[in-house]
Parts: sequence; structure tokens; C-alpha cells
Amino acid sequence: MNQPETNTSVFNRLRFVLVETSRAGNIGAVARAIKTMGFSDLVLVNPRFADAVEDPEAIAFASGAQDVLNGARIVTDIKQALEGCNFAAAVSARLREFSPPVWTPRAFASHIAGHGPGHLDGRVDNERVLTTALIFGNERFGLPNQIVEQCNVLINIPANPAYSSLNLAQAAQVLAYECRVALDPAAGADTAAAPSTIGFHGDAASLAQIDGMYAHLEEALVAIDFLDADNPKKLMPRLKRLFARTALETEEVNILRGIASHILKRARR
Repeated sequence: MNQPETNTSVFNRLRFVLVETSRAGNIGAVARAIKTMGFSDLVLVNPRFADAVEDPEAIAFASGAQDVLNGARIVTDIKQALEGCNFAAAVSARLREFSPPVWTPRAFASHIAGHGPGHLDGRVDNERVLTTALIFGNERFGLPNQIVEQCNVLINIPANPAYSSLNLAQAAQVLAYECRVALDPAAGADTAAAPSTIGFHGDAASLAQIDGMYAHLEEALVAIDFLDADNPKKLMPRLKRLFARTALETEEVNILRGIASHILKRARR
């Protein structure tokens, strides 16, 4: 007999985001994969079919996870999908030249279980529940660079170098399993470190706050001719990669935006 999931508040704060999924069956299979591990937050960004969650193939592949499928939210862009998130991880088999730090699934699971701004131990900053997003790309093309660059980390699943391609549901299953093991004491969470209570811990900056900071900083760098808007090259992706390693807090984002404001003020004199 199936037992009801425990510690629901924890498991509901990991969001699975599917970007431009082509096959309705894959959406259903992902719903099944995450439900078996106790997760339920599923967001679809521009799926190929508007009624994908009602497609017979999706329902068939969900195989008992109809509640997750019915609860899936469909949005038009990644910004909507990441609303309320303070940490995002892109899942990709393809490494990028200017990607954020590359983690394994186990490192990500350990992180959300007890380290940094993405951990899901019930922490609330200024009455804002912290949510972490796992982002999966299209079956054929994967994730575009502009989405990967917005993320805090890039997750690469170790696999056979000669054939490293996992299908969408398999990748989601691997991540969901690792996260369950890290989050559920009954599943061996003693392998994950406990959150540190030593030292000052500020509020984790949301992805929207960080994105606004990047736009503000870019405007300031253009104003002082440090960045050529017509030929930006790789400066902003490099800066995003740098800051992705720092786990920015709200006050730190505010400081950087204050610096950008001061630069703009001086440049306009």
C-alpha cells in the first residue's frame, strides 16, 4: 500500500520546468517520474501543443500521475516560469563555453538539501518561500544559451561519453531521485550536510532581482564606454558566470545596483 508523502512543504518547493517540449508523451512521462519521487510542481514553457496536458499520449505516459499533469502550469516565457524562484539550474548534456558553474546531479541535490540560497529546508526570507527550479530543454535542441546564462548552475549528468543522450523523462528521473535521497531522511539523507547556522546569512536574491541587476550593470558599463553595445562580445556572459558562483544575497544585489546608479549619475554630468 502506498504511503502518503511526508514533509510535503519541502518537496513542493522544487519546480520542474520543461521548455518547448515537442512530445506530449514526454510531458506525461516527466509527470510520472517526478511524482514517484514525491514532487509535483511542473511548469511548461511554450509546449508544442497548447493542450499538451490533455493529450491522450500525455495521459497514457503519466500512468497514475494525472494529478501532477492536471496541475501543470503553461506559461509563455522562462521569466514567468521562474517567478518566485531564487535559484535555477539548467540541465544539459552539452557544455557551454560561458556557462555557469557545472554541477553533477548529486552536488545539486546536496546543495538544495542544506547549502546556500537554494536549500529547501523550510527557510523563508521576508515571508517569501524559497523555490528552486530545474530547467529541461527541448528534446532535440536542448536549452538555448540565453536561458543557461540566466541560471545559477548547469547540471551535467555523468554518462557514457560515447552515448550520453538521455531522454527527457530519464533526465528528470535522475534529478528527482537524487533530490529525494538528499531531502528524505528515510531515503538516506544523512549523506547530505546539514545547513550551517554559523555566521551571517542574508536573504537570498531572487532570479528577478539578479536579472534586473545585470541589466542595470550593463547600462552603466555602456554609459562609461567600458562595454560597446553594438559589439558586446562575451563581457556580460562572463560577468554572469562570475556572479553565478557567488550565491548573491539581496543586499549584495542592492549594493551592485547602487554602484551602477552612481556610475550612470556621473556619466550623465
